[in-house]
Amino acid sequence: MPKPHLDLADLVRRSQAMAQGALQGTMRGAMAGPLPTGDGALREEAAFGSNPGQLRMLECVPDGLPPGAPLVVVLHGCNQTAAGFDRGTGWSRLAARHGFALLLPEQRMANNANRCFNWFEPGDTRRDRGEALSIRQMVAHAVARHRLDQRRVFVTGLSAGGAMASAMLATYPEVFAAGAIIAGLPYDAAHSMPEAFEAMATGRPRPAPERGEAVRRASPHRGPWPRVSVWQGDADATVRPANAEEILKQWRDLHGLPLAPGTMEAPGPAHRRRAWRGADGAVVLEHHAIAGMPHGVPIAPRRGPEAIGEPAPWILDVGIASTEAIAGFFGLGAAAVPDRPAPREAGRSAWLDRIIRVGRDGVAQLGEGAAREAPPAEAPGAGPGRLIRRALRAAGLLDR
Repeated sequence: MPKPHLDLADLVRRSQAMAQGALQGTMRGAMAGPLPTGDGALREEAAFGSNPGQLRMLECVPDGLPPGAPLVVVLHGCNQTAAGFDRGTGWSRLAARHGFALLLPEQRMANNANRCFNWFEPGDTRRDRGEALSIRQMVAHAVARHRLDQRRVFVTGLSAGGAMASAMLATYPEVFAAGAIIAGLPYDAAHSMPEAFEAMATGRPRPAPERGEAVRRASPHRGPWPRVSVWQGDADATVRPANAEEILKQWRDLHGLPLAPGTMEAPGPAHRRRAWRGADGAVVLEHHAIAGMPHGVPIAPRRGPEAIGEPAPWILDVGIASTEAIAGFFGLGAAAVPDRPAPREAGRSAWLDRIIRVGRDGVAQLGEGAAREAPPAEAPGAGPGRLIRRALRAAGLLDR
């Protein structure tokens, strides 16, 4: 029997499917185990309110933090812990560096077997109910206990945590000055588990006024509305990029913004940013699209005393420092950090980029000219091993 033929596109497609199955899964339970725990920087606070959502409250308050400091609420994703998420993203290190407090609510397995915040349950995402109220009580407790600035409270989260961040911005818009939603969903995207999976897969497109009205109904607040930063990998097969567009619809409608952004830029080779400004010229809404990135938080760890974050499941070293960028969006003293360009191979990388395409579904394919185009003769190391490694990097399967 002849051996089956396996061309480069087949190799990349099969490897991509294996990686997605191992690393992405679904929010309900196809993910791998939890992140490792953090370095002990977090402290649990048990008595913070009635806690109807039965969440854990963990916080990080740097030594010597003066009164009037800001507060950032950080919400982990499914199958993650607060400490593990902090270790991967580096929020506590940034808090110590720039002088703000952290609040890290943590889901209990008794509430959700996969530690997902229940962003699709109406009983947990309505004002003064369930998990949303528990998080609001934590914020009030932290602000009072540590004498923080209640005008500078922010929220961010990944995946289910990102969807819960949407819920907090909608149900308590008077509490949060700004938020950052990473691979999340708009508020009121689903009201049950089946609807949640539909929303994750399709975005469940709705008109912008309908998206905005869902937030207006969530509280008596009528503005000003929080500023919002949206982050999304365009190869995310867990929470599809269509959800980022639905989040943008929601907040464009609330802020009265046009469809077209005022700013479009490329901070790095795989990084595209759109921004909308308010009447005062400040950015009130922005969207960061990361080409080729699957489900997770983009980070760019550095070595030495300035090190922040480390790669882990759904904490992805793609050379883009989102934690620092989000802190900068919040106005917390973090200078803008340029993207770290991935190493490229002269000559050969340009050739391979022309014949390999990684689509929005995360699948790499050979281009039309692949059969007739050869690698540059002057490029060193033109053997198949190097070619395959480059292909896997293009598919997001190798870091280096």
